[in-house]
Amino acid sequence: MWQKLSLAGTVALASTAPLHAQDTLRYAHFMSATSWQNEVIFENWAAAVEEAGGDSVDVQVFPAQTLGKAAAGYDNAVTGVADIAWTVPGYTAGRFPLSQIMELPGLFDTGAVGSCAFQMLYDSGALDEEYADTHILFVHTHDPGHLHTADKPVETLEDLAGLKLRRPTQVVGELLTELGAEPVGMPAPNTYESLQRGAIDGYMLPWESVDSFRLDELTEYHTIFGFYALAFISTMNKAKYEALSPEAKAAVDANSGMDWAVTAGRGYDEAGAATLARLREESTVIELSDEERAKFEAAAETATESYISFLNEQGLPGTETYEAVVGYVSECEAELN
Repeated sequence: MWQKLSLAGTVALASTAPLHAQDTLRYAHFMSATSWQNEVIFENWAAAVEEAGGDSVDVQVFPAQTLGKAAAGYDNAVTGVADIAWTVPGYTAGRFPLSQIMELPGLFDTGAVGSCAFQMLYDSGALDEEYADTHILFVHTHDPGHLHTADKPVETLEDLAGLKLRRPTQVVGELLTELGAEPVGMPAPNTYESLQRGAIDGYMLPWESVDSFRLDELTEYHTIFGFYALAFISTMNKAKYEALSPEAKAAVDANSGMDWAVTAGRGYDEAGAATLARLREESTVIELSDEERAKFEAAAETATESYISFLNEQGLPGTETYEAVVGYVSECEAELN
């Protein structure tokens, strides 16, 4: 009798169990758990996917490099150390050459427009080979990055001579060299310690990052010039994506692409505006004169031409891709502004 009841109970439980076990996705990034990025981009994305997927998917967010270092983000997604990684393609020099066109100065004025243009570039298929070994969820940029120095104000091009400045990527490093500075490569989370030790005199970052990494504690001077904009990707281990249940995959797909690209870009714009307003009150924000701005722009144009020529010489469609991005920027400005 009891054996029959037990068997019946087992059959009943089996009939109500889900056909596919719940998928768990580990989402790794290098911003702090208290950063706006953690809430606006990562936690909100996790919540949106879980809501769309019902009981089919659980997203766990790992901030502050707790699931892999920033510079290894892409490889961590490739190998499955993380299921999803948010990282900077340019942290791996030469690996994503067409994506790094987005870093070139003067292309756009806001993170929202830059993100829209980068997503359009990705959606066009131009970057398929660069990301063939992962599954891209969305891409974006931050708003243009500016120059921040600890002790020396930079008001002229000559003021940059010999300054050791943190650069995020090799492409931005070439621009700094053209400007007369000495670029020092490192991921953003390493900037505070390097500045504190005197290993660098300043750094290139967007406004919000001065706040996110507490760099205002060590930085007095901030020179406004759109030196670059960093490209970011949110990408997933390909095998993990392909193994998702239909419900979980649909939830991920519904939260991929343009909407999240622009959400991330706008987040940088809004956070940056608040940081700039505070820095104007608490430190020294330097506006370049028209004459000096023209000198900076000439150097930036030379750096851009050099990078596009480099791509062309490698047999890559540098000119074609750059011109496409310029067109995407125009479309995005008309749509978003």
